[in-house]
Amino acid sequence: MGNLADYIESYLKRLLENAEQGMIELQRRELAEMFRCVPSQINYVLTTRFTPDRGYVVETRRGGGGYIRIVRLSFRPSQDRASLIEAEIGDEITERRADSLLLRLEDEGLLDEGDRAFVKAVLERETERLHPSYRGTVRASLLKAMVMLLLRE
Repeated sequence: MGNLADYIESYLKRLLENAEQGMIELQRRELAEMFRCVPSQINYVLTTRFTPDRGYVVETRRGGGGYIRIVRLSFRPSQDRASLIEAEIGDEITERRADSLLLRLEDEGLLDEGDRAFVKAVLERETERLHPSYRGTVRASLLKAMVMLLLRE
């Protein structure tokens, strides 16, 4: 770790882990004061690290009584994982969205760091030499197959 964005992300994730309903509400100003940064740094962390692809919904309200609400989405064990993975990935996927999904699966304990790194390496290796118009489709197909295999174990 090392930069301020990493510390803010880590702090918010710890709060979410301890939240009973998988949701936290904070005031941006108070968070900025706590980390001795400008509110735009908080915005940066929220928009880059707490995205729907990574399993979060962020609601904000500006102004004096404004707040930030972060809700952690999760893959529930009762859900049919195959159809959920199919819906999340679709027929094609960008490298960025694939990385976000893999991070989300790791964060939820469904994949470990080694599995995530392996899947990412295979996706990069197998799609880099393809024509750009085919990469997203091939990436989606490979990602679905590998994730379903790893989640089945």
